[in-house]
Amino acid sequence: MAEQTWNQRATNLLKSQMVLAGVSYEGLIERLAAIGVDESYKGIANKINRGAFSFVFFMQCMKVLGVNEMRL
Repeated sequence: MAEQTWNQRATNLLKSQMVLAGVSYEGLIERLAAIGVDESYKGIANKINRGAFSFVFFMQCMKVLGVNEMRL
C-alpha cells in the first residue's frame, strides 16, 4: 500500500474513534490538554487531516477518547 493510503487509513481510524466518543476537535484539544499535551485547533486539524501524525500522538488521542482496545 502507498504511504498516502496508510495516512488516509490513520485519519479515518482516528476520526471514527472521535465520532464514536462524540468528541469534536475542540473537545479533543481540551482532553489532550488535561494530560499535558498542548495543541492548537489548527495544529490538530492539520495533523489529523494529513494523517501524518506520530504513533505517540495517536496513543494520546486513544487514551483521552477512552479507547483501550482496537482491532485493525
